[in-house]
Parts: sequence; C-alpha cells; structure tokens
Amino acid sequence: MSRVIEIYDTTLRDGTQGQDFNLTSEDKVAIAKRLDAFGMDYIEGGWPGSNPKDARFFELMQSVPLQRAQLAAFGSTRRKDVGCQDDTGSQMLLAAQTPVVTIFGKSWTLHVTEALGATLEQNLAMIRDSVAYFKAHGKLVIYDAEHFFDGYRADAEYALASLEAAVGGGAARLVLCDTNGGSLPEFVAARVREVVGRWPVPVGIHAHNDCELAVANSLAAVQAGATHVQGTINGYGERCGNANLVSILANLVIKLGYPQPQAIAQLRELSRLVDERANLNPNIRAAYVGDAAFAHKGGVHVSAVNKNPHTYEHIPPEVVGNQRRVLLSDLSGRANVLAKAAQYGEAVHDASVAQVVARLKELEHRGYAFEGAEASYQLMSKKVRGEYQPYFVLRGYHVNIDKRDSDQLPLCQATIKVEVDGQLEHTAATGDGPVNALDRALAKALTRFYPSLAELQLTDYKVRVLSGPETGTASLVRVLVEMRDGRERWGTVGASSNIIDASYEALIDAIEYKLLKDRVPPKGAAPQQVAASSTAG
Repeated sequence: MSRVIEIYDTTLRDGTQGQDFNLTSEDKVAIAKRLDAFGMDYIEGGWPGSNPKDARFFELMQSVPLQRAQLAAFGSTRRKDVGCQDDTGSQMLLAAQTPVVTIFGKSWTLHVTEALGATLEQNLAMIRDSVAYFKAHGKLVIYDAEHFFDGYRADAEYALASLEAAVGGGAARLVLCDTNGGSLPEFVAARVREVVGRWPVPVGIHAHNDCELAVANSLAAVQAGATHVQGTINGYGERCGNANLVSILANLVIKLGYPQPQAIAQLRELSRLVDERANLNPNIRAAYVGDAAFAHKGGVHVSAVNKNPHTYEHIPPEVVGNQRRVLLSDLSGRANVLAKAAQYGEAVHDASVAQVVARLKELEHRGYAFEGAEASYQLMSKKVRGEYQPYFVLRGYHVNIDKRDSDQLPLCQATIKVEVDGQLEHTAATGDGPVNALDRALAKALTRFYPSLAELQLTDYKVRVLSGPETGTASLVRVLVEMRDGRERWGTVGASSNIIDASYEALIDAIEYKLLKDRVPPKGAAPQQVAASSTAG
C-alpha cells in the first residue's frame, strides 16, 4: 500500500458522550498532547459553546503547540432562519481559533423534516452556506454527513444531494457517518465506493458500534476507497461506542500493510493513558492491547507457545506494546509453571514442577485464584520448592468492631502480635473497616523491622462469595488484594470461610512479596518448606 490513511481522533468530543467517560479540561489537554506525539492527523477537541469545559479546553489549547496534529472544533450547520454571521453556534466555532472546523449536517430526510423542522431545500442551503462561510474564514472544513447510510436507504437521491451541497460550499473532506451504528460492511463499502467515484473530494468514515461492527465498517470503507477514518481511543462513545482507533490502526498497519506514521508500538500505552485520565479500569479483553489479548491459560496452549509463539498468537505482542502472559489456574500444567519460572528468572527441577502443579490445582479447588494474584503464586511456588524464608512469625491478631450508636459508623480496631528475629512486637491500629484496621496494624508492627514497607499502598480490595457446601454468611469467600509501591503493582489472594482470615492471608502475601522483590533479607529466618496451612503454603 502506498497511500496513508488520515486518522481523525474524536475521543475528546464524541468519546466523552459515552456513559461513565468523563474528562476535565486539563485531562483533555494532556490527552491531546499525547495524541499529537503519537501521530494523529486531527484531534477533535469538542463543541465550542456547548459547555464550559470545552470552552476552557480551546482556551488552554491556544498556548499548546502541536507538532503534527491539527486541532478541530466541532459544531452543526447554521440554523435554518439565520445567516452564519448571526448564528451563535457558528460564531463560537470561529472563536475557538482552530485551523480545522468540522460541521455536521443532515443527510436523512427524516431528520430534516422532524428534527430540524426544515424543508429539504432549506437543509441543503444550510449545508452549503455553512461550509462556504468557514472556508471563507480560512478554515479547513470537514463535513460530517450525519446518518448518511440511513439517509441513503430512505432516499438515496437526497442523501447524495446533501453531499453535493457540501462539495459546492468547498468542503475539504466528505465524512460518511453511520450514526446509528446499524449498517453492515458490504453496504458501507458499496456506498463509499459510490461516493468516491462521484466527487474528487477525499472521503472519510465515521462509524458507531451498535452492531459491534464499527471497526469492520471502517476497514471496509478504507478498502472501498476512503482515505480518512474517524474514531476514538478504546472505542468510547455514545451508546455502544465509536469505532476503536486502537484496533483500526493495528489492523491498517499489520493486516492491511498501510504505511501509517502513527507509533503503533505505543498503542497499549496510549490506551492505558486514556483509561487512567478517565478513571476507568482498562478492558482486559480489548483486542491487541488488553491484558488478556496475549494471555495463555490452558497447558496445551502454553506448551505450544513456549515452542513457537505463532502457534497461538496472530502477531508478536510487542508490535503493539503488549506482552505475553501465562496464566495460572487448575487448567495449568508443567508448561505454565516452567514459563512462569523463566519469567521470574528462577531455576526449577523436574520433581518440583510436578509438586507445584499439584499444589496449584489443590489450592484452586479450595477457592484460591491465581490469575490476578501472581505474587501469591510466586510465594507458593517457593514454599513448595523449599526456598521460602518467612519474614516474621504471627503470634496472633484480634479485630474488634464496636458500634454504640445507630447514627454513627462503627469503630474498627485491630491488634496484632508478630515476632521478628526473636523480638515480639504488639501493636494496634484503627481503620475505616476491619480490613483497613488490620492492614494498618500490620504495617505499624513490621515497618520498624522493614522500613521499605512504608512505601506500600493498598489500591484495590475485592471480595467474592464462592458457592460451596455452606450458604449465606457461612460461605467460602475469596479476597483479592492489589498493592503498589510507586514502581509496580501486584495482586495477592486469600480464601477462607472467614473474610478477615482471607483478607489477612492476602495482606501477608502482599507484604512478603514486596520484601521478596526488593531482595530484603529475612531477619533471623531459615529456608523452609511450609505446610499447606496458608495462602500459598
């Protein structure tokens, strides 16, 4: 392929219309800078005048130099009864001071007569006049033909006439929008091919994902001659979302061979940055960039991937900035354990591999889950192999919940006794809940001996009730804990019929893993093979 496809990012406008996806003006500026560095051609910042946040964003962006991307302001055609010079929306688009203005107009007769309350001729004039007005003010005008595919089905002649009006006004791009997201790739490709053959203006595609076909429709449009693609990072957007630019770019470069200038090796990083700014958990099953995209769990799969990754991976994960992951569960076999040992840089013997596999399956049967708790797995593996060195000995703990007034929150206090190198430490702490109190008491007791534990932060805590012989409040529970220390994050697991005990197991593993990875020597402890009484024992 010799041509390059223009990539138009609308995460900052269309993406923010998605449920639970919210950005501050400062978030939008930070993402815009990263999109520019990544190599986007256009960044649509928002709709000036629609809200204070977008107004603030365009004001901030006037002092932000972009190296590659052009900033676009988005808005509608003028109102039916006023000229552009007197139309408030048009004037706010000019006030945004962007080099690109993207305006949308109606292609579907239903929307013209019912949504706008205009005549068909009035709508065509609104499109033509608006495009011409912004072009006369020196703007590169991108015309988004809203509901083009639905409009074509209802009245093909009028849908094409709306494009003719945009061309007549001087539009630099004609973007065909599948606004309701209900079109199929063959129909999209046929319509794009028709429009490409009719006017010399570059044609684009703007697809929504209501049938989970936004990426497929975008690629079909490109193969039919479209040279401009609009979408959002991670596919965020109204209803079911927009076309996902992460997947589109990976497919354009890797599958279709387009020489795109965007840095696709940074796709995962970009995907995570947007999630982080929006305070959303990343989709682990996202194509190309999700944690599960190159994760292998079944023993047969892992064995084959260890020999040749191409057996179960369609591309090397590093191409898009991802990495291979070997998951651990009751489906694991020798290959999973060997792969994990190699990842940790550990040497394991054949006899111990079988023991680790057996112990892993036993613990999973008892309610533990190591897929999100690989720190617990590493500790368990060391215990089975006789390489575990305890950092302290528990001499007991007590958790008390005291509620004296129905209008007040209960007071939670934990006391704990631990022995480190022959010294007994007995401390207490309060917390927002029993687990928080226990976490604080542990930290208070152990930080004197191991100062690096002061870096620990509990970032996530999840409890799942597991089905079993007991029901209701006596059921088995699994606790997953996530910790971080400013450099990395790790997960641990505990399981018990007592939620406090399960939480304690997960907290202890998190603490010991921190010390293990920091290569902190245990105080006064000798290597030992631990009995199967704790999380990973």
